[in-house]
Amino acid sequence: MGKELILVLGGARAGKSAFAQGLAQTMGHRVLCVVTAQPHDEEMRRRIRHHKQRRPAAWRVVEEPLVVAQALGPFLDEADVVLIDCLTVWVSNLLLAALPEGLIENFSQAEAAEKAVSRAMEDLLARYREGGASFVVVSNEVGMGLVPEYPLGRLYRDCLGRANQQVAAQADRVYCLVAGLPLDWKSLGAAFSPTENREP
Repeated sequence: MGKELILVLGGARAGKSAFAQGLAQTMGHRVLCVVTAQPHDEEMRRRIRHHKQRRPAAWRVVEEPLVVAQALGPFLDEADVVLIDCLTVWVSNLLLAALPEGLIENFSQAEAAEKAVSRAMEDLLARYREGGASFVVVSNEVGMGLVPEYPLGRLYRDCLGRANQQVAAQADRVYCLVAGLPLDWKSLGAAFSPTENREP
């Protein structure tokens, strides 16, 4: 079986990480797990501990909040599967690095931050194409709720939505989880593609 790029989406506490871990375990013995969260407060420290306890001890783990694609480089030849958990936090880290004060003073500043996120996604996809490992990427779907009140929140929502689209466009499978139940949207989309695009 050839390599695959799989995107796992869902809301908070939808079961994304557990599902993605299960997928990774079935796809190869040598799993490289890339985690993007940073322990800035006690709540995040608890979340990180919980994820650590749930991961198989044999997995190699790389902790990288910003330059994920570059951090993968030294380990790709030794991995069957790369699990990235998660895009949600990674995009947040990238935005805060581009806007260290957390303020958007003008349109060009916001545009530059968006471009930085887009480049990071392209770098990640290039890493996938170059190597022989499958990628399982976890991310949140945040565009289905209320419009954020603040400009930074709206920029984050838009950047994450576009990042999800970048990965989904190249993915072989795109799962969306609701209440722990996965649905492969890529297969569903193919089943309902316009009839004029189908061969007779």
